[in-house]
Amino acid sequence: MTDQLITFADHGVGRIRLNRPKAIHALTPEMCEAVMDALIAWASDDRIAAVMIDHADGRGFCAGGDIALIANSAKGDCTEAERFFFLEYRMNHMLFSYSKPVIAFMDGIVMGGGVGISLPARYRVATERTTFAMPETGIGLFPDVGGGWYLPRLPGRAGVWLAVTGARIKGADCLALGLATHYLPSGRIEAAKERIVADPSRISGILDALADVPPASEWEARRADIDRLFASDRYEDILAALEADGSPWAQEQRAILASKSPQTVKVALRQLAEGAAFTDFADNMHNEYRIACHVIRRPDFVEGVRAVIFDKDNAPRWNPATPQEVTHDLVDSLFAPLPPGREWTPHPQTGA
Repeated sequence: MTDQLITFADHGVGRIRLNRPKAIHALTPEMCEAVMDALIAWASDDRIAAVMIDHADGRGFCAGGDIALIANSAKGDCTEAERFFFLEYRMNHMLFSYSKPVIAFMDGIVMGGGVGISLPARYRVATERTTFAMPETGIGLFPDVGGGWYLPRLPGRAGVWLAVTGARIKGADCLALGLATHYLPSGRIEAAKERIVADPSRISGILDALADVPPASEWEARRADIDRLFASDRYEDILAALEADGSPWAQEQRAILASKSPQTVKVALRQLAEGAAFTDFADNMHNEYRIACHVIRRPDFVEGVRAVIFDKDNAPRWNPATPQEVTHDLVDSLFAPLPPGREWTPHPQTGA
């Protein structure tokens, strides 16, 4: 057990509460292990009918993983970073495969690792405070924690747009895209939790009764542009489409992409194309672990974290610096198999 994560049985509901408010509940290896320990215990406990994931105080559900830990490890032998990804992806897969219903309250900031623990849930509740994003291309990483599975399965080309630009969307967009199953005013969240604890057999009906009609989705208003301008899996084609369009919105997207790691954008485009073809979530996580182990050894990750997180100068010096310099061979190398004994595997008690 760790004080970074609070787990307890609340009548018939297993409760998982993220508890790192100063870090917007960013995940650590210890938190990932504690989540899995709790899930394994509750899977065989007939008194537990459902699992609820939420957060303690603070302005966000979960801002991601412990980027400082990963970056500091990447400057050395990468051992701690690889261990973190291995555990986090096992947790993602265990949640995805879990036999009992899971409810995630996506209230506030939901980014990176927060996406990885909320999207596997059967019930995903967004609010007017929800800000959802996969911003990894801005730090030389890639949209992991299952992004290769979820994003290409969104309507049209929304997933590609979210992956390459790191766009931040709101709760109404999450509902429209299917990322959330329900939209509740944040003021009704505690009532929802109390009612679910009182009768976990009625989760769907409780959330339906408390749900509200969200405001108009900005994604829906932009869908035609997104589907048209982000239609290609080739980065150079997307840039050309944005350039040719010339509208203010297209120019804005072009400027956003100019700030991202060209290597990471190309990795994300291939990751989503491959992820769309997988029929088993474990295969996707196996693929993402390979990418993670390779990408953290490339210069863009440490440089991206320096520019965005540590120094905050927002002036990363990407290497390679342009999309044209990111060769097919380089991208291939980031998807290559790992040495024997180092590949990712699901937790042996997944599905217990």
